[in-house]
Amino acid sequence: MVRFCSRYWSVILPLVAGVVLAATWGRSLNPFVAVLVAVWLIGAVLSAVHHAETVAHRVGEPFGSLILAVAVTIIEVGLIVTLMISSGEKAASLARDTVFAAVMITCNGIFGLSLLVGALKRRFTVFNAEGTGGALATVATLATLTLVLPTFTTSEPGPIFSGSQLIFAAVASLVLYGVFVMVQTVRHPDDFLPVEGGPAQSEDDEHAEPPTKKQALLSLGLLLVALIGVVGLAKVVSPNIESGIAAAGLPQSAVGVVIALLVLLPETIAAVRAARRERMQISLNLALGSAMASIGLTIPAIALASIWIEGPLMLGLGATQMVLLALTVVVGALTVVPGRATLLQGCVHLVLFSAFVFLAVSP
Repeated sequence: MVRFCSRYWSVILPLVAGVVLAATWGRSLNPFVAVLVAVWLIGAVLSAVHHAETVAHRVGEPFGSLILAVAVTIIEVGLIVTLMISSGEKAASLARDTVFAAVMITCNGIFGLSLLVGALKRRFTVFNAEGTGGALATVATLATLTLVLPTFTTSEPGPIFSGSQLIFAAVASLVLYGVFVMVQTVRHPDDFLPVEGGPAQSEDDEHAEPPTKKQALLSLGLLLVALIGVVGLAKVVSPNIESGIAAAGLPQSAVGVVIALLVLLPETIAAVRAARRERMQISLNLALGSAMASIGLTIPAIALASIWIEGPLMLGLGATQMVLLALTVVVGALTVVPGRATLLQGCVHLVLFSAFVFLAVSP
């Protein structure tokens, strides 16, 4: 029985998560049941990672990195929309807090952890500066357009876009993300592939046998089931998360940080695995691709959902957050330009991530 479960865990977990979701949907959970639901939620996340990696291996790079990024964005949008509907005006800044947290987690947490893991295995790690630099520039532009400008616009009071400004930001985000995907997959895919002959190349991973078409299709179906389980179970356990944060005396913005940490767990695991296999370019593709998708797809989706959601949509960042964002962009550019990084760069990004988490819970 143990051997059977260890072999088919990736099939069992999403299916059981669906059963747990059906049994707990719409019910108030006591702390013990909430912990059990959270355990199955983490199991569904791990299963999503496994199946996304299987599909990604089948289609190859750079398409593979896009699959998990889009999957994670679906989870993020689902959580934000459901919480905004259920929480009303209390969730006015939830989209901003979650998207900003996603940018900090990906561009500092995942980015720095990947560099650290890669540099610990060898003295330095290499990657394509052209593709990675273009991805970082796109993330910086998207973040500025959607999260910084609302703080300075004057059409509406507060850090809020007017209706026309929100439409422009949403359309611009979609266009920019679409252009990046076209460049990454059609025009210049070589810029997003591992450096040939570099120390970040793993022969074992390179020659691993790809899954069959049948296996890839099965993983795609189970990936969708796992994603539904993640979104649903997160919605079920979210009241307990909110009450726990309130009981701990933490600011409301911490809810967005928790959501972002949860939905980006698959990306973090996949990126660290790639870094351990000396596939640094894939790790950076995952990190920056997730940041890009988190803004370029989430903001348009939230803008569309705001038609039916009552209450304001606060997108503008505060002064502390803007300083962290600006420092992240500058440090990221200095890291990317040489096309290689050492232990130092990884530690710098992780310190920035630590500063973000600390200031999020103790503003």
